[in-house]
Amino acid sequence: MNILLSKSEADILKALQKSQLVTQRQLSRDLSYSVGMVNQSLQKLVEKKLIDQQYHLTTLAKRYLKAHQPKRAVILAAGFGIRMLPMDTQIPKGLIEVFGQCLIERLILQLQEVGIEEIYIVVGFMKEKFEYLIDRYHVKLIVNTKYHERNNLYSLFLAKEHLENAYVLPCDVWCRYNPFSTIELYSWYMVQEQLSTTSTITVTRTGELAFKKEHQTGNAMIGISYFDAILASQLKVQLEQMANLPQFFGMFWEDALFQYLDIPIFAKMMGKDDVYEVNTYDDLTKLDAQSKQLQSKAVMKLCEIFKVSQDKIQQIQMLKKGMTNRSFMFVVHDQKYIMRIPGEGTKNLIKRQNEYAVYQVIRDFHLSDEVIYFGKDNGYKVTRYLENTRSCNPFDDHDLELCMQSLRKLHQMHLQVDHTFDLFEQIDFYENLRNKDSVYQDYQITKKHVFELKKLIEQTPKQIGLTHIDAVYDNFLIQDQRVYLIDWEYAAMQDVHLDLAMFAIYALYNKEQVDHLLKIYFQGNTPDEIKRKIYAYIAICGLLWSNWCEYKQSLGVEFGEYSIRQYRYAKEFYQLVFTKE
Repeated sequence: MNILLSKSEADILKALQKSQLVTQRQLSRDLSYSVGMVNQSLQKLVEKKLIDQQYHLTTLAKRYLKAHQPKRAVILAAGFGIRMLPMDTQIPKGLIEVFGQCLIERLILQLQEVGIEEIYIVVGFMKEKFEYLIDRYHVKLIVNTKYHERNNLYSLFLAKEHLENAYVLPCDVWCRYNPFSTIELYSWYMVQEQLSTTSTITVTRTGELAFKKEHQTGNAMIGISYFDAILASQLKVQLEQMANLPQFFGMFWEDALFQYLDIPIFAKMMGKDDVYEVNTYDDLTKLDAQSKQLQSKAVMKLCEIFKVSQDKIQQIQMLKKGMTNRSFMFVVHDQKYIMRIPGEGTKNLIKRQNEYAVYQVIRDFHLSDEVIYFGKDNGYKVTRYLENTRSCNPFDDHDLELCMQSLRKLHQMHLQVDHTFDLFEQIDFYENLRNKDSVYQDYQITKKHVFELKKLIEQTPKQIGLTHIDAVYDNFLIQDQRVYLIDWEYAAMQDVHLDLAMFAIYALYNKEQVDHLLKIYFQGNTPDEIKRKIYAYIAICGLLWSNWCEYKQSLGVEFGEYSIRQYRYAKEFYQLVFTKE
């Protein structure tokens, strides 16, 4: 039915469908249009034979409205929700309870209230947690296996066949009133009246969405949208073009909608108290301070440590997700702290008693950040936040000079603990943890070569002492000219030169960059046998961390290029050990 309506005409027709006993002034007040605009739109509807002179809907209008009934919905629920730390390791964001009802169930019920029964949920992280929704609400699950490496543009791509006359919405919004309808006469995207510096869009005087200018603030973006058939068909094409191109892996689906489509999209404006995005722990606290999800073990432990009530744990902010753990910053009594929560499978990798022993040994030397609490059983660690610091830049000589000077200082202290880190035992340990064959077809050959290096290591001079093991550039924090070395969970007795190999392979150095690092550490004079030994360490550690990555990948953690590069170190630096320069 090819009838084109302006936004005002569509809004008025929809209002008349609900009640035809209205006046122009009532329509003006309810829809926020001027009386003149209402009158003009009513006349257009009469001309298009959708209403008669008494503003009653015609048979044509009833057919038109029926053709514009929403048919389905797609709910995006695949992501980690890492900003919800310290809760996200326990439950996916969509299953967080607000006022006794989980977010995704409230959205499903609101959809079903307006007759939407065909509901697709794109899941990924903790996908099994959503399985019960199939029986309870007869929804269909679409599994996104790439949730750990791509943003939600890819999730919507997986649902591209279900976008016509469809609502698309995130799983982490709470709507006070039902935002869905039995009739939708145009495509829209939901925004709030309040302005946001992070938003890229603004609402024009005609109600359309447009990109904000550089100096403007935009309307807060909610993520709920409705697609009619025309927009859905164009968006499907756009998603197919973008979804599998690496430059778009980090994009939101809105990037496809707003940046690459030229169809006008109208704003569905909501008041600031009508809809809430629950993106962070603080968001949930503000919306429902009694939510049972706020009673996380981590926060309860902080209350115990600092002897404060839960409301005194403030300004919780997710920090960069590490390879082993997750951490968040928080404030108590105007002081910033960091809490570490062990990541997936960490209890199989780290002996917390050993880590605790290391912190006891280094405590009085001010080598690291100050530990306020250490849980030998749960792996939680609380440290005082180091102000005005930055991570080492592994490609800046000034930073390398500072960090290698700090590392030499540690190595020359000859600190002692009672436990060791045996490289070859750890390779076998991680291999057994993954409990299946390696993904690399020549793994057994590579492992055989690496284990041949054991004899060379044994015959080369070593400097045994407390070795950080995880001395990667992210763990060197620079404050003016001072360096702090943090995260000692792998530290043990070993040859201290192993730290140089670890630094190099995390930075993904090539041979020339490795040699440059050694030149800085050894202050211009690297003995040939020591360089050869460190090459061997790089090969050995490459295989070790490759196995570590394979184990973590089996738990759903993805490392991209890093894992392959580690395996390449095992092969390439094995060859370099036996190459004469």
